[in-house]
Amino acid sequence: MWMLGLGWVLVDYAKGSKKELNTPNTLTEKAPSGGVQLLALGDSLTRGTGDQAGKGYIGYLKDELAEKTDEKITLTNYGVKGATSKDLAAQIKQQEIQRQAKNADIIFITIGGNDLFQGGETLSHINDNTIADLSAAYNQNLKEILTTIRSTNKEAPIYLIGLYNPFSDLENSEATSKIVRDWNYASAETSSAFAKTIFVPTYDIFQQNVQTYLYSDHFHPNKQGYELMADRVASLISWEVEEN
Repeated sequence: MWMLGLGWVLVDYAKGSKKELNTPNTLTEKAPSGGVQLLALGDSLTRGTGDQAGKGYIGYLKDELAEKTDEKITLTNYGVKGATSKDLAAQIKQQEIQRQAKNADIIFITIGGNDLFQGGETLSHINDNTIADLSAAYNQNLKEILTTIRSTNKEAPIYLIGLYNPFSDLENSEATSKIVRDWNYASAETSSAFAKTIFVPTYDIFQQNVQTYLYSDHFHPNKQGYELMADRVASLISWEVEEN
């Protein structure tokens, strides 16, 4: 099962492409100006990979937020399977995404899983120096991503979704869990330097009975896992503050 999980990570990592990043396959609901504009950026977790309904955490989150307001909620999803932080740092500079970021009322990001897991290589050959280098590069890219967003939109809250450990019930789980926790700590520290940027922990959601919340690939969340992620993000949004 350990190798099966790593194999699926490798497949997902390899599916990211420059073509996808340059011409993203968006899930956009075109709406007139006004209402609440949600912008979702990132990797396969933003795409909703593993959810048979295709909604992912952002789809369920939109449903939850819709119950709290009579305003129309518009969701634009630019998630790309296999995307790394370097990919997102480049993608966020595209003209159309800059326009979407400028108009967004709330921005959500999932990124870092592909940076850390590296197609399974990182966790199958754990090396502290390699992981430190990966973390440093990721956090530099994260700074660039958040700086770019803030240069376009200074007011919209940004929710950065933390990583979970899909291998917490497999061999070497103590080591892999520490790696993920340390990675999340560094990400939270980086994001804390940016105004209205909230780090959303998900590690604890999947820590117990992890396979209950994972898709059959043993890596991505299933419907229940995504719903729990959506609940966590929704709990951190103060609608009275966010809504104009």
